[in-house]
Amino acid sequence: MSTRLRVTAEQRRARMLRRHLLTDAARADDALEVARAVVALHATCPPTVFMSVWARTTGFVPDDLQALLYESRSLVKQLAMRRTVFVVDRSTLADAVSAVGPRVAASERTNMLRDLRRSADFADPEGWIDTARSAVVAELSDGTLASSSELRARLTELDGVIVSGPLDTWGGSSPMGPRVLNMMSAAGDIVRGPNTAGWHVSRPRWSSMSSWLGADLPLADPETGHRAMVERWLRSFGPGTETDIVWWLGSTKKAVRTALAQLGAVEVDVEVDTGRFDVGYLLPDDLDPVEPVPPTGSVLPELDPTTMGWKERGWYLGEHGAAMFDRNGNGGQSIWWDGRIVGGWFLRADGSIGLHPLEKLPRAAIKDLTTRADALAAWLGEVRPKPGYPAPFMRDTVA
Repeated sequence: MSTRLRVTAEQRRARMLRRHLLTDAARADDALEVARAVVALHATCPPTVFMSVWARTTGFVPDDLQALLYESRSLVKQLAMRRTVFVVDRSTLADAVSAVGPRVAASERTNMLRDLRRSADFADPEGWIDTARSAVVAELSDGTLASSSELRARLTELDGVIVSGPLDTWGGSSPMGPRVLNMMSAAGDIVRGPNTAGWHVSRPRWSSMSSWLGADLPLADPETGHRAMVERWLRSFGPGTETDIVWWLGSTKKAVRTALAQLGAVEVDVEVDTGRFDVGYLLPDDLDPVEPVPPTGSVLPELDPTTMGWKERGWYLGEHGAAMFDRNGNGGQSIWWDGRIVGGWFLRADGSIGLHPLEKLPRAAIKDLTTRADALAAWLGEVRPKPGYPAPFMRDTVA
């Protein structure tokens, strides 16, 4: 019989609600505090990061986050774990790029080489990528800011296009320049600088990383980066399984196991689904139980960091996976009660928000969630963000 500490789903949910600032008693002062609490804010869909911060703060307005991103630059957008764009603080930025930057950049390069080799227009695919990268580095080295289209217009080295299939039927052309920029971003060479559109739309201008930060990014070796990122994840998301950590980082079992050993992570029995326990991990100084949290609601955007924090989700998702996550594992707009996803929400044409419960909820939950949905609709005002990854349940809703 196991003598490991046993952490139930209820206890996990209490930890999550407190540490992810999802109780009314634990709101953050600003977006910087939110980003640190959840390690990294998902920013693949531009409105998500703003709505994730709104759900965890009081009195937040988009300009507050934009000032941190583009004025003080305390927060930075970065292509990192699982080839996803996140918003992170500067310390996490260095650790994330150290840990997974080489892996993501190498994957981007491999995928480009595969496509370039299929095209007759690129005699030297390796050389083309290296030349394009060097041209971008030189162009941005003096602090210049430029959009992807501006860089392609200025740099003939970057203006390559591949063609797939016959153009008169199903084929099409695809510019390679943006893919070079993504590779360079993952490696920490360049970074998404100022946004030239509204807060809910992404139209960045690129900058060299050192120019944007005012100093070189202090990179470490991948092993050190992994150790730092696993420690952050355990502090915010633990307890969790090896499967959770490997998936969240987009890394390897070997790298995660090495980090867990170096951190002295403690094995615990953690409930991953109703009545089913597996081996999980906590930091050695984080074994004390967490006080229960009174039932509370949340209205969270698609790809919220809490929704996307674990690979094994039964303990907070239950049977709602097929309704809330698409086939690629992207979590949709969700409503939560007592630390569980209990349904989703959708934006009507008039700007109001409709709730889509997936189970019978108590009156207190309906009242709480309706109040929060109305508050989100009022905060959005005239902005009508469309989900980039609509959850399957939205097929059943009527706007």
